[in-house]
Amino acid sequence: MLTAPMTGVIAAEQDNKTEDQQSGDGPGKFFQRRPVSTHPHVRSHCNECAQDHRREHREAAAIRLWGAEEPSGITLITMLHRLLWLWLLIVTAAVLVYIPALAVTRPNIVLITLESARADRMGFLGSTRGLTPNLDGLARQSIVFERAYAQAPLTVVSHATILTGTYPQTHQVNEFASPLNSALPYLPDLLHARGYHTAAFVGSIRLDPKNGWSPGFDRGFDVYDAGFDPARANGERTGDQVVTRAIKWITSSEHGPTFLWLHLNDLQSASGNTYDRAVTSADTAVGKLIAALRTQKLSENSIIAVVADHGESLGAHAEETHGVFLYDETIRVPLLLKLAQNEMAGRHVKGRVRLLDIAPTVLEAAAVPVPSQMQGQSLLRVARTSPDTDQPAYSRSDFPQQAFGWSVLESWRGGKYLYIRAPKVELYDLSTDPGATRNLASTAKATLTTMASQLEAFDSRFENGGKSDNRGLSSSEVQKLASLGYVGLERPASSAQSGPTGADPKDNIAQANQILQALANISQGRIEKALPILQQAAAAKSYLAQYGLGAALARRQQYAQAIEHLHKAIELQPNSAWAHYEIGASLAKSGDFKTAAVHLELARTRLPKFRGVHLQLAETYEHLGKTAEAQAERKKAAQ
Repeated sequence: MLTAPMTGVIAAEQDNKTEDQQSGDGPGKFFQRRPVSTHPHVRSHCNECAQDHRREHREAAAIRLWGAEEPSGITLITMLHRLLWLWLLIVTAAVLVYIPALAVTRPNIVLITLESARADRMGFLGSTRGLTPNLDGLARQSIVFERAYAQAPLTVVSHATILTGTYPQTHQVNEFASPLNSALPYLPDLLHARGYHTAAFVGSIRLDPKNGWSPGFDRGFDVYDAGFDPARANGERTGDQVVTRAIKWITSSEHGPTFLWLHLNDLQSASGNTYDRAVTSADTAVGKLIAALRTQKLSENSIIAVVADHGESLGAHAEETHGVFLYDETIRVPLLLKLAQNEMAGRHVKGRVRLLDIAPTVLEAAAVPVPSQMQGQSLLRVARTSPDTDQPAYSRSDFPQQAFGWSVLESWRGGKYLYIRAPKVELYDLSTDPGATRNLASTAKATLTTMASQLEAFDSRFENGGKSDNRGLSSSEVQKLASLGYVGLERPASSAQSGPTGADPKDNIAQANQILQALANISQGRIEKALPILQQAAAAKSYLAQYGLGAALARRQQYAQAIEHLHKAIELQPNSAWAHYEIGASLAKSGDFKTAAVHLELARTRLPKFRGVHLQLAETYEHLGKTAEAQAERKKAAQ
């Protein structure tokens, strides 16, 4: 970076010096000593005429200063001009050196997201289990946020909030491959536009933008290391594997200022006794990364943020995993922020903060303007000026409605209270009941009314009153599906009505546990174990049960039965990219290529980088005699 500009300056100086020496003019002439003649007559003449020469030079200088005709030879103005020219050259060279030096001082940014990590397992947050020695060491160099809250208990939704600085109602991302809107502000894209080299290394197919559930997440990244195969069981990598791949990239070449995102997935499938071991595994992976950064001398000038996307219930409130409820077990998460040169190291912020605030905080720490569309605030000002001041925290889960047809849940944390809007409303005093086991909704009516009105006022700031519309089908897509026998698809099922509607998830959490476990069995290749559960659950209006059962039957090549259940899944969730892909593939296997093409085209629109859908659509087009279209799809699959 420095070589080319400096070479140009030196070459220019050499060219000008050569020209000056050849012409007998220029700065070199002024500073060079003239040769002195040794002829006796000349020496005598010079002694006699020295005073005359000096007088003539003074007179000539005076004439030139007043604008008269300039005699030949060096003049005062020429001298000043040449000195100024030389000074400008020196300043230009210095600036060319200084500008790249400024770029080098821009901080590197490392974002580490821990899948499903509970706050109460972190030593730096008071745990005595001894599970996180590496994170505890990093915390001593960092700002520790003791009460950080996720805006959703779901992987893709929460990461969208972290990376866009917007609420779920704004970014509209869900767990069923709804694309990230390209108009949203996006942290990697903003940093890339400022000259940062950007790379992501993720540990789960859920965050694979090409083959998984997060299309659009690769925007702004130079490298997005995912590449999971949906056809293979267990689309996951350990934290150690993710870190190893990231370190290889870090050490491969000079990258300049860098934004690096690592997603450590060790805790995703952990439960019971395995959970604490998974926490330690994730902590070890973090330690490995930090050691590599120090070895490469990248740690000191780096901003390092470590945060969990959400927590894990582990049986609390009868929820075995996460995704449905909004209690502290799944919403309160660890968050620490190490600034460049360890600024504010060891400071603890006791006030309530949100994952919504991470993107604005990182941008401010890197001296990058925060877009007005971001809905969070920088936590640097909070840490400096009001570390003990609470702000309300909002969370929601659309998953109960989207996956099972139940009610959406929303929560509002304000003061010492947790309010949950549900068909059976909930209110807890967390100062005396941190486990949220004593519902005060029937006894603390005034507090309940206040909290409900605060949540209502918050929701009113959004279109649809804070309800998610999940970006449904276009009118042409509705018409295509209507021609295939689908009805009532003008808009996907949503919660646009006032107040919570549908069954209360609290009354059905056992069924959710069963369905989610069955899907986990399918992902691990244990289809026979999953089928009985899904067949029983399919009697209810559950998208996830219908989709899971259809996908499982398709893997057993029972395509007619698979199509029946996938058709029902699309009726319940018409915007599901993966349901359209699965039914399209099953229809093609059954020989109904015309119908298959409709579904595969819908899947392609939502999964534009998924190689599988392009290959399946190419094969379908070939059977329909659409050779040119088939070739175009194969070309896309090869990209």
